Amino acid sequence: MAKTLALLGKKLGMTRIFAEDGTICPVTIISAGPCPIIQIKTEDSEGYNALQVAYEEVPERKVNKPMKGHFDKAGKGNFRHLAECRLDNVADYEVGQELTVDMFATGDSVKVSGTSKGKGFQGVIKRWNFSGMKASHGVEKVHRSPGSVGNATFPGRIWKGKKMPGQMGNARVTLPNVEIVDVRLEDNVIVVKGQIPGPKNGLVMIAKK
Repeated sequence: MAKTLALLGKKLGMTRIFAEDGTICPVTIISAGPCPIIQIKTEDSEGYNALQVAYEEVPERKVNKPMKGHFDKAGKGNFRHLAECRLDNVADYEVGQELTVDMFATGDSVKVSGTSKGKGFQGVIKRWNFSGMKASHGVEKVHRSPGSVGNATFPGRIWKGKKMPGQMGNARVTLPNVEIVDVRLEDNVIVVKGQIPGPKNGLVMIAKK
């Protein structure tokens, strides 16, 4: 959950742009907002100050009755995604107000959060970049194993946090310093330098620092 004002958006994909001196800069294109404010939470009622914003409008048939009633209070339609932005002061905002990409400018440094691509169950070589066992005499059928993971009689167990095979990816990832290369107000698009987590069309949150 963002601690500052933020927008929800979708990762459209990556490309590259050329600078005036001819150098290449890899960039990611994000379709962000507009995100209407659906609810304003205050310390008096909820115990903290926050804005609840929505993204990606959907037909009424795709939301249940409780969520429809919640969306109707803002009068901006029904949406697929909701997120909260915690703020110190919410007095300057009102329900129904739309947040757009004009809150950002070229050169700004932002935080981008998303869910990384899921890789499924993976071994230690792919998951943790282990080198594996030697491919020589005496090593048979265990070339991609992690090696010894146990201990002596004491403590007689595997330590918590040991790097082992398991689920890889599909986790929340936040990049703290992402530079904005361009903001296109007419298209609701933000162009950021480098890569961001998630697949194409994956949901991302762009927050002010």
